[in-house]
Amino acid sequence: MGETDLHPRLAAMAEALAGRAHLQRLGALFSETVLLEVGGAEYYLMFHRGRIEEIRPGPSRKIPWRFALRVDREALLKFWEPVPEAGFHDIFGFVKTGRGSIEGDILALVKNLRFFKEFMALGREVCA
Repeated sequence: MGETDLHPRLAAMAEALAGRAHLQRLGALFSETVLLEVGGAEYYLMFHRGRIEEIRPGPSRKIPWRFALRVDREALLKFWEPVPEAGFHDIFGFVKTGRGSIEGDILALVKNLRFFKEFMALGREVCA
């Protein structure tokens, strides 16, 4: 899978998410659109009850999102390594190291933090 377009990896993560019963329970009340911006490329992750219904590439000013994770490509790929180095092991590490930002409705993120963090970590498991 090439890393110029992250859509195939995100689609594999969505498929893996659908097969995880514990994540389905954690995300049962999560129905939001999340903007994932990686190195300027935008992906709108449309969750419904803990499943991804659609991954829509951006940019778009017409798609409303609840919160956004913006990160540079190199940092995200380091996060997705099987055993990430310190500073790349957690989405908040992006912010702390200046490699990313989290914007929008932070309360919606915090209420669903474990679900979202575990979803993002699925990128470590899907084939690279």
